[in-house]
Amino acid sequence: MSSQHPFHIVLVEPEIPPNTGNIARLCGATGTILHLVGKLGFSTDDRYLKRAGLDYWSEVDIRYWDDLDALRRAFPDGRFIYTSKKAPQSYLQFAFRPGDFIVFGKETKGLPEELIEANPETAVRIPITGKVRSLNLSTSAGIVLYEALRQTGALEGA
Repeated sequence: MSSQHPFHIVLVEPEIPPNTGNIARLCGATGTILHLVGKLGFSTDDRYLKRAGLDYWSEVDIRYWDDLDALRRAFPDGRFIYTSKKAPQSYLQFAFRPGDFIVFGKETKGLPEELIEANPETAVRIPITGKVRSLNLSTSAGIVLYEALRQTGALEGA
């Protein structure tokens, strides 16, 4: 499933070890690069992180960044897709491209509203029709990443 231009999952200040572990496993299974940005709410040798996916840690291309600006400077031609329940468009309406950076905020706060407002053309949300106000971070990452992979044909023949 890995391609010449893999997708990137970006977690900004993740707080819950099992979510990051599950997302690391997702990235390992799809050839996606995982970027961990800012202060982590746990140690990467945390036992919960290990249970959730650290056994796959060596199979994942994981990169650490001090802040989102440092990541964007390192990839000046990268297209950053910002996820938020306050985004104007559904991820299903968005046309993903190989190499996109799909950015998720911390579990308790999400991404800053100013970031979403400044980037409406690349901000997406997962529609929620029930009374639940949000989805789990690792569930959200899986939903959006697999749609991006489907749209770009990366799942064909897998």
